[in-house]
Amino acid sequence: MKENAVILGIETSCDETAAAVVRNGREVLSNIVFSQIDIHKIYGGVVPEIASRSHIEKITNVVRQALDKAGTQASQLDAVAVTNAPGLVGALLVGVSFAKAFAYGLNKPLIAVNHIEAHICANYIENMECKPPFVCMVVSGGHTHLIYVNEYGRYEVLGRTRDDAAGEAFDKVARTLGLNYPGGIAVERLAQSGDAYEIDFPKAKLEEGSLDFSFSGLKSAVINYMNTAKMAGRDVNKADVAASFQRAVVEVLVRKAMDACERCGCNEFALAGGVACNGVLRAAFEKACREKGIKLFAPRVVYCTDNAAMVASSAYWAYLRNDFADMALNAKPSGRI
Repeated sequence: MKENAVILGIETSCDETAAAVVRNGREVLSNIVFSQIDIHKIYGGVVPEIASRSHIEKITNVVRQALDKAGTQASQLDAVAVTNAPGLVGALLVGVSFAKAFAYGLNKPLIAVNHIEAHICANYIENMECKPPFVCMVVSGGHTHLIYVNEYGRYEVLGRTRDDAAGEAFDKVARTLGLNYPGGIAVERLAQSGDAYEIDFPKAKLEEGSLDFSFSGLKSAVINYMNTAKMAGRDVNKADVAASFQRAVVEVLVRKAMDACERCGCNEFALAGGVACNGVLRAAFEKACREKGIKLFAPRVVYCTDNAAMVASSAYWAYLRNDFADMALNAKPSGRI
């Protein structure tokens, strides 16, 4: 066992086929991502069967590119890591099956990685200052979690969404506004020309002290607003709708996150997940953290969206614990951190 381990990470939980080689959990030697956005765009969202088929077609070449770019022979790897939960089961199975065969053929340890944990570990990449303990928000198309990172690999879930994830709400509102997929980017772009205070969309009122989230009501409020205007024959400024919706989401995320930091007595906070690419969200967190004297960490955009570098980073800490999987490893579409 050596601490300066070189690990191959594989990610196929949704619609990105990705492979990366990372040394020591933080130094990225390569990070290859094949995005399926153009494939799914015509359907307005990810089609699971098509995603799985594309992973099968691309994964061998993506892994080969990752090794070549890293200048690493497969025999030089110390371990093979793969996302096995949560995600689309067919998509996950492609990565898990490939990783098991690859690890077995090389006689290398196999490491199973939780997708949510991988997003948290994206903050370790290129950022030596980011170390536990800290509070992290994972906000993406499938997840909205507030997590206290006590130690490497040890987590306490402080709050999670009870219905729609924030990114899912963005996608559904985008469809309501007639915007293209992916919805989060489309809503953010449209919102740039809108008035964020024109419409006061409701925010869910959960029980006192709860750090959980609920975006289903907000999403429904936007849909109802659009339908009411259509039935009344009233013109709608879609940019105002997008901006007002985005403000409502951001305000909830920031307020809950700051409450979590205060509750944990923590002065370090990290963002993670695809929605962390949103410029308005980043700016709001920068302002809130600055005002409260909290150190903010956020990965570069390339490490916010699904990638394999974060998988290999997460696997490094498991490698140090000898936390290995066997050949019975399976995909778990609803696995929790």
